[in-house]
Amino acid sequence: MPSFGVIVAIMNNGKILLTKREDFEVWCLLGGGVEDGESLAKAAIREAKEETGLDVELTGLVGIYSRVGNVSRGHMVLFAAQPIGGEIECQSGETIAVEWFASGEIPSLLSPGHKRRIADAMEGVRGTVVAQDIHSPQLPDKITGRQLYELRDQYGLSRQEFYIQMMENAEIKEVVEVDGQ
Repeated sequence: MPSFGVIVAIMNNGKILLTKREDFEVWCLLGGGVEDGESLAKAAIREAKEETGLDVELTGLVGIYSRVGNVSRGHMVLFAAQPIGGEIECQSGETIAVEWFASGEIPSLLSPGHKRRIADAMEGVRGTVVAQDIHSPQLPDKITGRQLYELRDQYGLSRQEFYIQMMENAEIKEVVEVDGQ
């Protein structure tokens, strides 16, 4: 069953805050699962604090992104936010870096589907719904997150080298199902 969660695009002075994931050493928007009894907005605010150390105010709903295919299936609600307090810090066991990037400085090594999500957030898109069919020929058609980590650990490569090898020939097909404003 695919996961359901939230992601947050924290923006300030024309820059967006990205985190570098510990599991594959790639950049992405922050986010995670919604806990039992928690609203989507509360989950987004909690995840922002946990993963970056920042307190945020949500400023809009960018959209909903469904990742289908064989790479980390899931449905994510993307919120735009601005910082209102706190200090940047990494979350032990999850993030190894947290940095601000201008639109022309976005790293090329991103988590699958995040290039579109970052661009939508920085361009001020609101209310879009996008299906992202991401398929890596190096991965089985059905693989759980746990199985992917086990495969990563068996390969004998660095986490980033494993990610690059698994994703270098990946195909990403995106279909805008509801056009945002």
